[in-house]
Parts: sequence; structure tokens; C-alpha cells
Amino acid sequence: MSDIPVTKIGELLDTVSSKLPTLVTNLLHSLYSEEAGIEMGKAVGGLYKELINSGLPQEVALKMASDYMVNLKDVMNVGRNSDGSVFSFSQTDDK
Repeated sequence: MSDIPVTKIGELLDTVSSKLPTLVTNLLHSLYSEEAGIEMGKAVGGLYKELINSGLPQEVALKMASDYMVNLKDVMNVGRNSDGSVFSFSQTDDK
């Protein structure tokens, strides 16, 4: 026989499966909060300001800041459904 603790693994998976949906849903909601938007604005604005202060031309700094914001947006959209709503493990697919 194998020494794999099947019962313990099952209990662990039950615990994880009961807590993970709430954790992921709360994390996604925190990414899309008003505070997250404010922080993203500060990050993009700070990058732009720093690029200008470093001597880059305004057009180059604007393009780099714009690309940075698109990258942040793409990362944040990982948790979105096709209709734009925030993904939740508690949602069901009735299709």
C-alpha cells in the first residue's frame, strides 16, 4: 500500500475549495475599487512625470505612460468575464 494520506489530502482540498472562491472574489473586487483606480492614476501620472523630468520628449513619455496603463489594464482584466463583469466563483453558467 501507498503511504499517501488520502484522507488528509481530501480534507485539505475541502478546506481550500471552500475558502479559495471567497479569497479570489475579494481580491478581484479590490482591484476594481475606487481606491485601486486612484492608485493606478497615481502610478501612471508618476511614471509620466518621472519620464519628463528625466528629459524624455513629451510624445515619448506620453506613449510610454499610455503603454504602461494599457499593461496595467490588461493585467487587471484577467479577472473579468466576457461581458466586463468581475469574475466570481459563486456565479453559475446557465448556458
